[in-house]
Amino acid sequence: MMMGIVIVLIAGFVVLNVLAYNRAHNMMYFSREGSQTSRPEALTFTGRLRAVLAGINVRRPGSDTNPTALDPNSRRIPIACPDGVTLGTWYCDRGRDTRLAILFHGYTGEKSDLLDEARILLDLGMSVLLVDFRGSGESSESYTGIGFDEAIDVAAAVQFATDELSHASLILFGQSMGAVAVMRAITDFNVAPEAVIAEAVFDTMLNTVRNRFRSMRLPSFPCAELLVFWGGRNTGFNGFAHNPVDYARSVRCPILFMHGSNDVRATLDEGRRVYAAVPGKKDFKEFSYAGHESYASSFPDDWKQAIADFLQIAETGMPEKQVSG
Repeated sequence: MMMGIVIVLIAGFVVLNVLAYNRAHNMMYFSREGSQTSRPEALTFTGRLRAVLAGINVRRPGSDTNPTALDPNSRRIPIACPDGVTLGTWYCDRGRDTRLAILFHGYTGEKSDLLDEARILLDLGMSVLLVDFRGSGESSESYTGIGFDEAIDVAAAVQFATDELSHASLILFGQSMGAVAVMRAITDFNVAPEAVIAEAVFDTMLNTVRNRFRSMRLPSFPCAELLVFWGGRNTGFNGFAHNPVDYARSVRCPILFMHGSNDVRATLDEGRRVYAAVPGKKDFKEFSYAGHESYASSFPDDWKQAIADFLQIAETGMPEKQVSG
């Protein structure tokens, strides 16, 4: 009897790990065929069951948009990473005496998702460089590191901008996963921008995976832990150590956090924990009733004003404060 129970438990553990491995692989490696699985919070009960048992399908992010959608003078520039990856970028130059904002998208996104943000930054007198992370858009590869490997892309883009574009200063903007990649690049690759704008950042890899289960109204334990383990194993990093709340301690430049109060993927409390971990000058802008979305698209005037205020005080010596809206 006891032996039978042990066999059942071992079999169940093996099956659970196989399911977790397959689900993690599907999240980390993009496909080029089939239908895109709906957002977790939009799945029906049948869809949630299928996602757990059969996995999900994440299409490789792409777009037919041309750089002229940003500005008639925008152009494509490929950037080579030290590990052999090639990044696709769009560059709009407003003059070498201007700040250059480098923009990094979120998970399953690509650079054209940030057109609204880039247009506002252009209106504020900046030049912009929109970057496709590895696996997205016009970049090479078909996988994601959820901000871990993408930190290499951030460092490569910053190095290229410093060597080849020579603007007055660099501002780094990251949305969700993009913000995580920026903070890891500061921590592990000594990237040193003038300032950082971080939107919708999660605090730990484990918590953001747990949030996905909660948004599907499913228990997260032990599936979230297994997904983090196998997700890291799929692309060669420790998912339990991939935590923006730890990277935040290395951020010494002024940083503006922007977060939606109703974000279920990266909660407001998670964003505040990352904010609290930053030892340097910092600010926090809350967008009431916003979810995990583009604030520049949903609240363009508020977003533009928050950026303008942040850049002005970043220039003059930024007092630590917190703004809500």
